[in-house]
Amino acid sequence: MKNPEPVHPDSPFRNLIYEVIFETRTRGGKLFDVVLLWAIVLSVVVVLLESVAGIRTVYGPELNLLEWFFTILFTVEYLFRLYSARSALRYAFSFFGVVDLLAIVPTFISLILPGIHYLVVIRILRVLRIFRILRLTDYSSQAQVIMGALVTSRKKISVFLLGVLTLVVIIGSLMYVIEGEANGFSDIPTSIYWAIVTMTTVGYGDLSPQTPLGKMLAAAVMIIGYAIIAVPTGIVTLEVASAVRDGQRDRVCSACSKAGHDSDAQHCKYCGKKL
Repeated sequence: MKNPEPVHPDSPFRNLIYEVIFETRTRGGKLFDVVLLWAIVLSVVVVLLESVAGIRTVYGPELNLLEWFFTILFTVEYLFRLYSARSALRYAFSFFGVVDLLAIVPTFISLILPGIHYLVVIRILRVLRIFRILRLTDYSSQAQVIMGALVTSRKKISVFLLGVLTLVVIIGSLMYVIEGEANGFSDIPTSIYWAIVTMTTVGYGDLSPQTPLGKMLAAAVMIIGYAIIAVPTGIVTLEVASAVRDGQRDRVCSACSKAGHDSDAQHCKYCGKKL
């Protein structure tokens, strides 16, 4: 289905480019998006293979040539997007606009700073366009619910993180006093590092208390860690549940004025009218 009116009335060519690049319901748009997704995946595979020393030694020049091929391809695509977008500035500063730019910049920077081109693996983020291409609106709406919950709970999580930071500083300082340099706790920052590793239940094992008092403190930190991990999960879960309830309450039927519909409902469950 084409746009009911041209995006750029003065330029048929820009309308054609826009239709192919930005529209997903046209035959050309679908074909372009499928080819683009495959190109993104293949370009990421090339970067991953190039990072393997044995493969790079044998196929280095070929992989480098492929990397530049994909970079030039995506650069041309990015320029066409800027050219044909309704608002080039708005597209450039949108999420996908920034990702599209970051997908090509590292390769050019690698001419000055070798090795940085491996950062182009950020191209994998462009695969998120599959939600738009396949029109998985249900998944997109659920993602918006989660993002909204994270934004809503940011103050609570910030307070929680500040509390945890204060706690690890206190625990690290105590461990430094208890164990001291003789047992590997050479300074307070190192002891704070140990407290973070222990509280998050990671446990690298590079530092461990040797005194009975230090072991008792370590055991307490481990138990505290299990309790702390559950806090942010509970905060976000509560906000997600609240967002879902609000979304259901907001869906009011225009015919019978009744609410309480599921977030993915297409018709009113009371009168049958399309929502």
